[in-house]
Amino acid sequence: MAMIDEPLYPIAVLIDELKNEDIQLRLNSIRRLSTIARALGDERTRKELIPFLSENNDDDDEVLLAMAEELGVFIPYVGGVEFANVLLPPLETLCTVEETCVRDKAVESLCRIGAQMREQDLVEYFIPLVKRLAAGEWFTARVSSCGLFHIAYPSAPETLKTELRTIYSQLCQDDMPMVRRSAATNLGKFAATVEAAYLKTDIMSIFEDLTQDDQDSVRLLAVEGCAALGKLLEPQDCVAHILPVIVNFSQDKSWRVRYMVANQLYELCEAVGPEPTRSDLVPAYVRLLRDNEAEVRIAAAGKVTKFCRILSPELAIQHILPCVKELSTDSSQHVRSALASVIMGMAPVLGKDATIEQLLPIFLSLLKDEFPDVRLNIISKLDQVNQVIGIDLLSQSLLPAIVELAEDRHWRVRLAIIEYIPLLASQLGVGFFDDKLGALCMQWLKDKVYSIRDAAANNVKRLAEEFGPEWAMQHIIPQVLDMINNPHYLYRMTILHAISLLAPVMGPEITCSKLLPVVINASKDRVPNIKFNVAKVLQSLIPIVDQSVVEKSIRPCLVELSEDPDVDVRFFATQALQSSDQVMMST
Repeated sequence: MAMIDEPLYPIAVLIDELKNEDIQLRLNSIRRLSTIARALGDERTRKELIPFLSENNDDDDEVLLAMAEELGVFIPYVGGVEFANVLLPPLETLCTVEETCVRDKAVESLCRIGAQMREQDLVEYFIPLVKRLAAGEWFTARVSSCGLFHIAYPSAPETLKTELRTIYSQLCQDDMPMVRRSAATNLGKFAATVEAAYLKTDIMSIFEDLTQDDQDSVRLLAVEGCAALGKLLEPQDCVAHILPVIVNFSQDKSWRVRYMVANQLYELCEAVGPEPTRSDLVPAYVRLLRDNEAEVRIAAAGKVTKFCRILSPELAIQHILPCVKELSTDSSQHVRSALASVIMGMAPVLGKDATIEQLLPIFLSLLKDEFPDVRLNIISKLDQVNQVIGIDLLSQSLLPAIVELAEDRHWRVRLAIIEYIPLLASQLGVGFFDDKLGALCMQWLKDKVYSIRDAAANNVKRLAEEFGPEWAMQHIIPQVLDMINNPHYLYRMTILHAISLLAPVMGPEITCSKLLPVVINASKDRVPNIKFNVAKVLQSLIPIVDQSVVEKSIRPCLVELSEDPDVDVRFFATQALQSSDQVMMST
């Protein structure tokens, strides 16, 4: 009797847990379906477990979502591909529920199963399922069916293929906008499986219906279809069928549709090819750049560099640049910000002369924009312009603006400038850097904002790496060490941080002669925060300097700090002494 009862146990537990009031238990049970199926074996899973799941589909959405997901990977547990059809009924039911995410997951699982099914099973079980859903009384079934056609169609015999195309066409004219939206979303996938002969006739007529839909939510999904269909059609068909649609959409009465066109325009240009782009899509793009809705202008402005790359420099200068000038003074700060993030990329496209004459004034006006994000976006891409116009011109025109931004009232702008300084330094060279930017780098070490001081310390280290220890010894070290006497303890802490960063770059000699005495002197500071930071810095110097220096200078200082009245100072000093012992043992 025990032998018979044992296999029944897992299904009994599952049934109990699936009927439990606690949703967490029901969820756990569903997530363990594969374990239960393994315990039951293939045959009992097919005959007992799957029918049970088909009946128990009136549950919380969370449980149904987990079930839809689990069933998608269930083929091995029902005996392999030849029995895959038994998984279709529970998933078919889940395709009709009200919650969108459950339906989407059920469709995804059906697609995964359908992709593995044998051809005769697809014809016998899967295609009838698609037809049942497409004819469903409730719109949710029809919405789900649209995502299954691309799996069903390739295996269907000729008569069924015609029927499936007709059904899809009817779904595109459904009374419910949600069904038409789903049909528009999945049209590209379905079209990719349809034969070329029917692509131009059936699919294009379906597509034209969607593009003239009275709901803007359907039309904007048809915009995505333009790019997908454009890749499937021959170039001449693309120009004949897709291009007029794109041009019309760029003037659509709904701003959402125009926004979608602006967002997808680069992909659409690739679909129709270079010649039609120049003749038809440039005017459409110019219209979008001058659209009366700020959201459309933002999307269009963000694509300006990509679009210019398709065009010749002459066309870009003639048509696009005037719009870019207008956008640089747009009333919406978000439009200016979108433009600022990509405008630098136009420099290599337009070439040196056009950049100097036309783009440079726009850069400078955006660098002085009142909105910090606009200024930030320009700063972060300056190197693209430098490659085109050369450092001399960049330094003449942009350096005054950079110096001004170095003292910007928004700390994030100052931070962006600091992070850009090492790159600028490497391109300007030592001489130029000393004149203009050296003083700024020191000034940032005394900034009111910690992030700026921290970045400034890192900046000093990167400059020492760029120009070498000798240069740093002349231009950085004396000024940095002077600041250790600043009356404010936070600035003294920044200098200690800078010393710990500079020491590995400067090497043992300069560290021992110049940096170490300053740190040891700081251990006499009256502020505990300074003293425990001295202990941390000394710990970082131990591997750099000679062992005799550690014994003679560093350890005595740490021993003194380890007896400090402040608990944190004692902790970090002890930690540093332990580190020093480890270094001695290893050497």
